[in-house]
Amino acid sequence: MPSVAHWALAGIPKRLSADEVEKVLSACNRNTALGRRDYAILLLLARLGLRGGEVLGLTLDDIDWDSGTITIPLTKNRRGARLPLPSDAGKAIAEYLRRDRPRCDCRRVFLRVNAPYAGLSSSPVISVIAAKALRRAGVKSTRTGAHVFRHSFATTMLGRGASLQEIGQLLRHSNPKTTAIYAKVDVETLRSIALPWPGGAK
Repeated sequence: MPSVAHWALAGIPKRLSADEVEKVLSACNRNTALGRRDYAILLLLARLGLRGGEVLGLTLDDIDWDSGTITIPLTKNRRGARLPLPSDAGKAIAEYLRRDRPRCDCRRVFLRVNAPYAGLSSSPVISVIAAKALRRAGVKSTRTGAHVFRHSFATTMLGRGASLQEIGQLLRHSNPKTTAIYAKVDVETLRSIALPWPGGAK
């Protein structure tokens, strides 16, 4: 039997609507230290489209409060960048740092809430936080990890008129083909360039 073809980038990005993203954020319990920490993490995912590993690796030195920017470090396979820090995300991080972040030698921004205090263990932890937030808000999605917020950020930007090149720069894609997948969710533009179906209505 011949094998079934699996084309690269053939799928459609799984995403949340803008209203669903706001519903998830609103459902965070900001009356607890854990809730305030997770709210700040979710805002970075939703407002900047950061990867889970990028949020995990943020250090106190990566935030420039004077200029209102955040630096995403360059890694072996990822492009670094200096990005504007959205005001709501900045306020959430500042509140967490002021009220809840344990005092310790670790320079990571986001730490465990219980001793021993240290940075979160691995990027899947960020996806677990995202999945719990979706369940808490009652938002159903076939994809529940941190990346669903990245896809949602990209498609929202596309809907607001951003070009694929601009989105690729914001998401720090090294290959333009990675960004091209978002063209599939721009239904109105696709409709305008679609060829007439043979035998269809004239």
